[in-house]
Amino acid sequence: MKKVNVKEKFQMFSDHWNPRIVGELNGQQVKLAKLKGEFIWHSHEDEDEMFFIVKGSLKIEFRDKTVELKENEFFIVPRGVEHKPIAEEEVQVMLFEPASTEHTGKEKHKLTNNNQEHL
Repeated sequence: MKKVNVKEKFQMFSDHWNPRIVGELNGQQVKLAKLKGEFIWHSHEDEDEMFFIVKGSLKIEFRDKTVELKENEFFIVPRGVEHKPIAEEEVQVMLFEPASTEHTGKEKHKLTNNNQEHL
């Protein structure tokens, strides 16, 4: 058991779209990521995914709408729903998702990373 300082963890990396695992509980992983630019359209067939905005703002595009998230807001993308995160400026996000979640679902892309580092 140990406490985690989110600000300190974010200072440990600078790259974008490469989540780091900072905690695990009940088969779920807590991840931190810095995002900037556009990600790819993808979905997670069997897992919900929660985005909590720590710093900045994030748009999540869906095929029929766009959700804009600001600091201290979160949004849960239901399993099977195709989405594309967009960060016009750098955003710091905390993700909650099952450990089985593949980074880009079944989509394979140069940004795909299914071997995420533990901090």
